[in-house]
Amino acid sequence: MNQERVYQVVFGPHISEKATIVAEGNSQYVFRVANDASKLEIKKAVEQLFEVKVDCVRTLIQKGKTKRTQRGVGKRNDIKKAYVRLAAGQEIDFLAAE
Repeated sequence: MNQERVYQVVFGPHISEKATIVAEGNSQYVFRVANDASKLEIKKAVEQLFEVKVDCVRTLIQKGKTKRTQRGVGKRNDIKKAYVRLAAGQEIDFLAAE
């Protein structure tokens, strides 16, 4: 996988309360990814970016909320998230990664 595609697949970590709880429990990390990214592409991209061994990848599409605005009803964009489980003994330090 070329370097340009890596940055088009993985946008960055998804920081939330649930993502923090999952990360502490069993070395899983949550990333925001492109809507057209496959699990294999996500696995290769995370392995290249953070130099870790990925065990499995689970994905989901979070539907955007419907919001009322002054001009009627609007909708936020849908986002795709990937739950990435690392192999035993591996971890990602987001502060040290470039």
